[in-house]
Amino acid sequence: MTAPRHIAIIDIGKTNAKLALVDLPSLTEMAVLTRPNTVLTNGPWPHYDVDGHWDFLLEALGQFHKEHRVDAISVTTHGACAALLDRDGQLAAPILDYEHEYSATLISDYAALKPDFAKTGSPTLAGGLNIGAQLHWQFAQDPALRDRTAQIVTYPQYWGHRLTGVGATDVTSIGCHSDLWLPREGTFSDLPAQLGIADKIAPVRKPTDVLGTILPAVAQRTGLPQDTTVSVGIHDSNASLYPHLLTQKGAFSVVSTGTWVITMSVGGADVALDPKRDTLINVNANGARVPSARFRGGREYELIQQGHPAQQTSKDNSEVLNSNLMILPAVEPQTGPFRGKQMRWIGAEPAIGSGTRSVALSYYLALMTDTCLQLTGADGPTIVEGPFARNAEFVAMLGATTGRDVLISDAATGTSIGAALLLGSSTRLANPDVAPPPKNLADLQNYASLWRSEVSA
Repeated sequence: MTAPRHIAIIDIGKTNAKLALVDLPSLTEMAVLTRPNTVLTNGPWPHYDVDGHWDFLLEALGQFHKEHRVDAISVTTHGACAALLDRDGQLAAPILDYEHEYSATLISDYAALKPDFAKTGSPTLAGGLNIGAQLHWQFAQDPALRDRTAQIVTYPQYWGHRLTGVGATDVTSIGCHSDLWLPREGTFSDLPAQLGIADKIAPVRKPTDVLGTILPAVAQRTGLPQDTTVSVGIHDSNASLYPHLLTQKGAFSVVSTGTWVITMSVGGADVALDPKRDTLINVNANGARVPSARFRGGREYELIQQGHPAQQTSKDNSEVLNSNLMILPAVEPQTGPFRGKQMRWIGAEPAIGSGTRSVALSYYLALMTDTCLQLTGADGPTIVEGPFARNAEFVAMLGATTGRDVLISDAATGTSIGAALLLGSSTRLANPDVAPPPKNLADLQNYASLWRSEVSA
């Protein structure tokens, strides 16, 4: 069998749904198409527009195959998401948006069921960010749902199931702050039994496994050969981590940026994680524990910029550093290392659309990222994936405040490269480029020191 070359990547993030086409030997993205991941409000609860995504993905697969050829398909999605399938393989209920909030009574009821953080590495999170909390809430809203549910799959495997008809979960998604998994033991917690779903969760498989080949209906709709293989799939942050597991030696960390900024520390110091600061244990593609922390950096960027980002200049940088203009956490206070704190400006708040506003925001995001790295015992180089890798001020401040090299991934979508590598290897897989040290290192370090002092105060 010929090794696949062109891998189509289904990448469902919280903000956008994407299809990327990756040339595996060169690790280049040949094409990317996107559509907004709009949450629908009809039906029993807010849910994702999976049928709209499906039509988009099939059309895009057909387009990519006609223009370039598609040899295989891999899948990566955001975490904190599961699909409940009925006996016919259809959705037993809409796929719940993890940002939906629950009543205080149900939150209290779930807290009595939730296994200890020390066992699961899953902190208590807002809304449905714990899959166990989602399932508990859904069953409370619809008492017949548990009986209608024949199989539960995590989100990458929902798309794999639509492509192949095969049900599965993957270790990175079931291990993503779900409360359902014990990362040290590599097995389920007692929560599935308490929820009455121990026999309903699909088999846990490695992301590198092949899930199956596409269904005849998918082949007919897209023009792809029916023997086109589909990977089991992977949680998106772990997709960003995966290439570096293959190349890095010694301690390192990966910063995956998007709607969420997620730091993952490999081989660093053994530190006690604090669930109150949004630290957790992720499970990587090899099934190993990865101390992690996160905040909604992309969401915070949107809240501050309000749709009017500005090009940042050296004059803006100097003005921010000289005046110590700062944002203190937290712009989005429901998650992250400073949960419950309300943001404030030090200095006069700059106008929306100004360069100084953009610089102060970039520095804030870098210092929040550094905080997450410290909480997880990070050591060695820091590899930045995603849109923040193209933010020079973010990169400069991150290097200054950590005192360690920052490596920049040039992939437009870091997750797509990792997802493509689930189905093969590449001789082009190499270390990312090291960002040059900033010329104003001392000024950046002084700014960072003052920011930390203000936050502590």
